[in-house]
Amino acid sequence: MDREALRAEVKELLATGLRLDVAPADIPTDSPIFGTDGNGRGLGLDSIDALELVVLVEERFRVAIPDEEAGRRAFGSVDALVDFILAERA
Repeated sequence: MDREALRAEVKELLATGLRLDVAPADIPTDSPIFGTDGNGRGLGLDSIDALELVVLVEERFRVAIPDEEAGRRAFGSVDALVDFILAERA
């Protein structure tokens, strides 16, 4: 799977899997998934969403997020999650 297709699939997973009130195409690729950045951009997800997202990502993409540090790295942004998935699959 190429990077663009994976990015689209990650956005779709975020929007539908977490039942967000945002279209997948409107999810920014470089903004934080959890909380917001200094400009108020980001999805603003919380710790309960994190648990659900870990399960969704592990099941859909067949990668392991073994600990909090890996999760912090993977869930920095959509692009960070795409990079994490690609690295884990390599």
